[in-house]
Formats: sequence, C-alpha cells, structure tokens
Amino acid sequence: MISSFFGKTKPINYIVLAIVLFLFYFTHLFFALGEQKISQVIGRELVLFIGLLLAVFIVNQIVRTEKATESNSYAMLFFLLLIISFSDELVLDQVIFANFFLLLAFWRILSVKSTRNVKHKIFDASLLISLASLFYDWALAFMLLVFFVIGVYDRKTVKNWLVPFLGIATIFMLTFTVLKVHGSLEFFEEHYQFSLGLFTTKSFFQVLNVKTLIYLILTILVSMLVFVRLRNVSGGKLLLLRIVFLIFILSTGIMLFTPADASPVLITFFPAAVFFTNYFEGIKKEKFQEIALMGSIVLAFALFVFHLN
Repeated sequence: MISSFFGKTKPINYIVLAIVLFLFYFTHLFFALGEQKISQVIGRELVLFIGLLLAVFIVNQIVRTEKATESNSYAMLFFLLLIISFSDELVLDQVIFANFFLLLAFWRILSVKSTRNVKHKIFDASLLISLASLFYDWALAFMLLVFFVIGVYDRKTVKNWLVPFLGIATIFMLTFTVLKVHGSLEFFEEHYQFSLGLFTTKSFFQVLNVKTLIYLILTILVSMLVFVRLRNVSGGKLLLLRIVFLIFILSTGIMLFTPADASPVLITFFPAAVFFTNYFEGIKKEKFQEIALMGSIVLAFALFVFHLN
C-alpha cells in the first residue's frame, strides 16, 4: 500500500516523486502560459523545476541526517503535497530560489546539535541566509534563528556570536563588488524594501487567504499534538523539533509582514512537513495511516485542480 511504499527510503521513492513533481509542474505551466509560447519560458521554468526538485530531496536528507523523523520518505512526500496544494504560489520565482538556500541554511543550523565545528556551521548558515536574502529580502529575518541556536548550544563561546556578522559581511561585500563593476549599486536600495502587508491593508484576508489560514492553523494544531506525544522522549529530538517550530513561526511571521501578492508560503513547507510526518508516524494502525495518506493526496490534487479552474 501507499504508506508502506513511502515507509522506506529507496531510489524508487525519489524517482516516483520526481515524476509526480514533473507532471504537476508542467501541467501547471501549460495552463498558466496564456499567450506566451513554451519556447519563451522553458529555460527559466526548467531551472525553477530543478530548484523545487532539489528542495524536495534536500528535505529528505535533512530529516534523515538530523533524525527529525524516522527513516522513511514521508517528509518529502508531504513537502511535495504542500507544493501541489499551493500551486498558485509558484509564480513567485524569487521565493523558490530563496527557499532552496534557506533549506541548506536550516540543515546547517540543525546540525549544530552535534556541537562539532560549530563556528563553521554558523558561518555556513549565515552565508546561505544572506544568499537567500538576495532573492527575497525578508529571508534575513532567519538570522534570528542563528542567534537562537548559538544561545541554545554554545552561548559561552564569544566568537560564535560574531561569526554570523562575518557571514553576512562576506556575501554583501562580494555582492557590492559585483554590482560596483556593473554599475548597479541601486540594487540594494531597490531590493531591500522589507515591504509590509499586515499593517498596510484594511482586511486580514488581503494578507492571508482562507486556504492559507486553514493550513497554518492545522500545522500549529498538529505541532502541538506532536509536542504532547513526544514530551517524554529524549531531550535531543524535542529540542530539535522546537527549533523546527521556531522556523515555522518565523516563516509565518514573514508571511504576515509580506504583501499578499508576494506571500512566501513556500518557506513554511519544510517545518510543516516535519511535523506532519511526526504526527503521521504516531498513528499506530496501518489502516488509519492509509486513510490519512490517501486523504492528504486527494486533498492536494483537488486543490490543484480547483486552482486550474
């Protein structure tokens, strides 16, 4: 059955999910083309597709390496289903690129728990977050996560608190050099606008639509249930999940601050997939697992078809 198929991490799982994402993405592209010819956009769309595909695989590697879930393929399956459910968000090219670098940054942040090479991991995470901010300005808010992790794992080493600034400075100095050569220094002023959405609109639903609101509420409820169920497990995983939950809170906060036409719901999918997977793993009866998984798949594709119409 489906739950047993994705309950393992074999190459066939990657192949199946890659094919599903390919069919979904280019079906979405076909209906969204309008008067444009496929030859005009195929290069850009292939790059975006590869970015999404790599994101799916990176999610799986993160949860396996850092043991955020059990050894299965559910996390990347839920991540893919969320992409399908929110296909209307795929018009935000810059968010797709930013999400790719943020996932790599989250991986380095979560790996700090081993307390080995902490400075290198903090530097890498800061570097990647700064890179993500070149595509999406509000990505810089995730620097708060870096400082939080330093405070949790290695607060007594003073140098650790300075490393994030070095990572930021490295990216911005390199970017400044490239822009100076090309005479495009206005990029910084034009790009880093940090536009607000929640405080500049008359209605809350201009910032979050009903589908997104239900998704966020459901994710919070599932997260709370996971924390209640795991309250007696070893502190290592519980602390890791708290960091993942903080990623979700920061991502949601960015969504609230961002105007409706640029809402980066994609950056919430990784923490949501982690908590959905942990909740799903807690379902003991295989029959209920099958029902839950089938229901999730049907709902995702129903939302996709609804968006096409």
